[in-house]
Amino acid sequence: MKRIILNVAALAALVFSASSCFVGKYMCNYALVPTPHGDDESEIARTRHKADSLCPGATVWYDALKAEGIMKDTTITGFHGNKVHAVYAPAANPSEDNGTAVIVHGYGDNHMVFMYLLKMYRDDLNYNIIAPDLQYHGYSEGDYIQFGWYDRFDVEKWADVAHDIFKNDFMVVHGVSMGGATTMMMSGDNLPDYIRAFVDDCGYSSVWDQLAFNLKQTFHLPPFPVLNSASIVCKHRYGWSFKQASSVNQLAKCHRPMLFIHGDADDFVPVKQGYKNYEAKTEGYKEIWIAPGAVHANSFQKYPQEYLEHVRDFLARVKEM
Repeated sequence: MKRIILNVAALAALVFSASSCFVGKYMCNYALVPTPHGDDESEIARTRHKADSLCPGATVWYDALKAEGIMKDTTITGFHGNKVHAVYAPAANPSEDNGTAVIVHGYGDNHMVFMYLLKMYRDDLNYNIIAPDLQYHGYSEGDYIQFGWYDRFDVEKWADVAHDIFKNDFMVVHGVSMGGATTMMMSGDNLPDYIRAFVDDCGYSSVWDQLAFNLKQTFHLPPFPVLNSASIVCKHRYGWSFKQASSVNQLAKCHRPMLFIHGDADDFVPVKQGYKNYEAKTEGYKEIWIAPGAVHANSFQKYPQEYLEHVRDFLARVKEM
């Protein structure tokens, strides 16, 4: 009887392990290799429509700058040797620019979706702008979504490119959602002195925290064993785990000023993750603005003037430091 029980237990463990592995692979593919992807016309049309819904007239503004040769495209070799793409433009008044802004987009989007930030920085704040497409997004190559963890290395390269183009020594990196997480993950690295400030808008505290929340929200499942298995698959395939890709761990090493923005009605990246990020940064200057009633990545659309003023005032204070 004892042997039968042991055999049954072993078989159950084998079935559990196999099923967990299968579900883990599915979850890893679901999160990191969604479709569609790339620069096909339907995807570009979707993101252009989204850009106009977030900021009416954004594509007209963008197309006019492109037609005049002011907004330009460029590519570099990014992390893993993939070709990565960005657009850039000088400030509205280039001779008196206030610095350079690197704008980092969110999950499943591309640089076009965040034209409202490009326009804000260029036209309202008189900053030079550069906006990359992260790997597996827009016009950039890539085999999977990196959730900011490896994307930060490409953004660091783009910061160097922007510094070479615009020749000034005040740069802010501003990211939204996954772009916000990329910004925070980048902030703990050894960076050049000209990167002076960061703005995180509704970024997650870690890939693990975000996927655990989404797993519960979408599939009504706990993290174990699905997320554990998916993280192992990610580590095996791509070299990093979900807990390793942590904004809070990187923020603990960040000494440069940062503004945190989060909507208190965010039902995709809960505001508690925003507070967790804010508390994780224990060194250097920081500010936080919780936008009342704003859902995910909605703070600018709900409060465009207040958003502009918070960013402008934060950058003005940083320049005085």
